[in-house]
Amino acid sequence: MAEVALLEGVAEIAQDEWDALVADDSPFLEWGFLASLEQSGAVSGETGWGARPLVVREEGRLVAACPVYVKGHSEGEFVFDWGWADAAHRAGIDYYPKLLVGVPFTPVTGGRLLTAPGAPRPALLRTLAGALREICRANGLSGVHVNFCREDERDALEAEGFHPRLGLQYHWHNHGFDDFEGYLGSLRSKRRNQVRRERRELEAQDVEIEVLTGDAISTELAGPMFEIYRVTVDHHPYGRRYLNRPFFDLLHERFRDRLCHVVARQRGEIVAGAVNVQKGDALYGRYWGCFKELRHLHFNVCYYAGIEHSIRSGFTRFEPGAGGSYKQMRGFDAHPTWSAHYLADPRLDGAVARFLEEERREASETIDWYRENTSRRRGA
Repeated sequence: MAEVALLEGVAEIAQDEWDALVADDSPFLEWGFLASLEQSGAVSGETGWGARPLVVREEGRLVAACPVYVKGHSEGEFVFDWGWADAAHRAGIDYYPKLLVGVPFTPVTGGRLLTAPGAPRPALLRTLAGALREICRANGLSGVHVNFCREDERDALEAEGFHPRLGLQYHWHNHGFDDFEGYLGSLRSKRRNQVRRERRELEAQDVEIEVLTGDAISTELAGPMFEIYRVTVDHHPYGRRYLNRPFFDLLHERFRDRLCHVVARQRGEIVAGAVNVQKGDALYGRYWGCFKELRHLHFNVCYYAGIEHSIRSGFTRFEPGAGGSYKQMRGFDAHPTWSAHYLADPRLDGAVARFLEEERREASETIDWYRENTSRRRGA
């Protein structure tokens, strides 16, 4: 008989047990990433992220799980529901706390209803979806939000009364390029010339870019990469410093084989960098920042270095993160993302359902438009 339980954090679970569920899925689901967020204090009840992973065991074996958080706000999720919170407040409905199923501060699609290899996935998806809904009801929470989930998870959740939400990101795909020139040749002439100009202008400013992975990343780089992250989020009025130095130290200690650092130096001095993560056939852009504002520095560090590294490494795709239609002009095409939402109050549930139906239609039309107006040459 299956035993369903909520724990006090992913760090309570043995690393090999949790990672056996993750297998080849997103690196951000791995124990090393999630436990580091908890143990560094970046994720905690004090920061509004109470880690409560949902686990299912059969005869002691971990067969399914969800990374669940009790949220006291809506920051750091990248699937924005502040309008829903405002509507709930006006209707006299308590919107917080709520349940979030996802990876903190990480807008990357991946498994959210994890199941063990060889286990009956459809049945376990139903078990997890139903358990999330019942936990919400039993504890008087406003709802459950499953962000950046996979399509089979979306379907299972919808069958349990969740509403699907369609979003979009811009992803780069490797269409068999042998080198960076091959990628450039796939672009329309205007965009191709633009990329070449942006690369030349950075070289003219004596900036050199280096990509470091695995053992080539020194422990001493944890400090500069945190400072790069810190100065950028502190510089922007919309920035939020969700992460701290202990988290970066833990990443370099236990997650180094997944890291891909891009470091830009001007006459030997670090002026910018990007923290990327790689696994399987994909590269994921996460944090970037600069100590000095230089023309075209951002595009070169965040996108062109990642594309070039992906081609050299044989990766099939590069997901640079949320937002930024300017990515589309550089060969990143629109890609759908999915989330699923359950609201306990029937009034709020009905309003959100109507909103999402119209939003899905608009998002689908937008994705179609971007795909029709790609920056790549026809047939490339």
